[in-house]
Amino acid sequence: MTPQGSESETPIWLEVPRSAYVHVPFCTQRCGYCNFALITGREDLVGSYLEALQCELEKQTEPWPERLPLETLFLGGGTPTYLQARQRQELVDTLHRYFDLSGLHEFSVESNPNDLTTESVADWRRLGATRFSLGVQSFQEHKLQTLERTHRAEDVFAASQAVHDSGAELSLDLIFAAPGESESDWKNDLQQAIDCRPDHISTYQLTFEKGTQFWNRLQHGVLQEVEDGEALERYQMAIQFLTANGFQHYEVSNFAKPGRESRHNCVYWSGRPYLAFGPAAARYIAGQRLVNHASTTTYLRRALQTGDATVEVEPYDPELRAREYFVFGMRMLRGVSPEAFQRDTGRQLLPLCGDQISEDVRHGWMVWDDSTLKLTEAGLAVSDGLWPKYL
Repeated sequence: MTPQGSESETPIWLEVPRSAYVHVPFCTQRCGYCNFALITGREDLVGSYLEALQCELEKQTEPWPERLPLETLFLGGGTPTYLQARQRQELVDTLHRYFDLSGLHEFSVESNPNDLTTESVADWRRLGATRFSLGVQSFQEHKLQTLERTHRAEDVFAASQAVHDSGAELSLDLIFAAPGESESDWKNDLQQAIDCRPDHISTYQLTFEKGTQFWNRLQHGVLQEVEDGEALERYQMAIQFLTANGFQHYEVSNFAKPGRESRHNCVYWSGRPYLAFGPAAARYIAGQRLVNHASTTTYLRRALQTGDATVEVEPYDPELRAREYFVFGMRMLRGVSPEAFQRDTGRQLLPLCGDQISEDVRHGWMVWDDSTLKLTEAGLAVSDGLWPKYL
């Protein structure tokens, strides 16, 4: 075994990045629970955004003399499908200018269900998209109204069919534990999601983030959070229902048909480096995490002036990066083995985190399975509360 603290292996985060995220900040409206970096009603800024994006791409890719070959590309937001045909063409043309996209394994586009038509899906497919991630959240009319979504259940079914007809992969996002949601509502959401025949489903508990309209309503008693026990029941219901319907629970919040996991998100969870562009985009390169300004207008000004909208740089700390590798890896249900940990971080797992691990194993939140550490069912329920002590 390598002595404690040795770095005989090259850490995984020092690899050349093969994945990129592009944040498209435009939306028709801001939903009450949303705290993402976005801007509404500003179609006039799309042209400036595309120009600023090109400036940022040129600056960020300077370290590599040749176009970097990408394996995964993710357009998120905001709403990438907000872009009109000529705008998405310009966006993808710009990406081709700085990256070799000929070997892409996955090109994902986050989408509003009511943005996707047979024609728009076909156009995105022509541009190389292989996967559409629909922000469904719910199929229930009253729940959609509570969440301030602009689509209806029939829009989801129509968009899903358009994606299937195109031959692309389909992923659906669902929210549970919304105010006024019944157990029956959540069961119906899960069943209707299955009816859409997706390859992938993500389930997220509604959270009330400071600065959102929902947070303000919570403080004034207009909205109430679902109790923790009830939210846990919803989560466990999703696990049981989706696994019974052929989905593999591969990450705390994510389920996929065999072989249809999100390759791009797995890059994040496996500790590999990635590039990121656009407002609030966070990139991870050479063990450093760099975050862009969250304001769209400030991002535009800075990127257009210098090609750099960075406002936060985390210093390189190999031990912290190794700890993060462990935390992200444990979110995957396959767990983390000491051998993989040492191979990918250059450090030994037990000297670094052994005391905390022993405590969590003793509590029944983690278990050793064939020399691999995994979350138990009980650990899944409390996982978010486990990680701070490791970091």
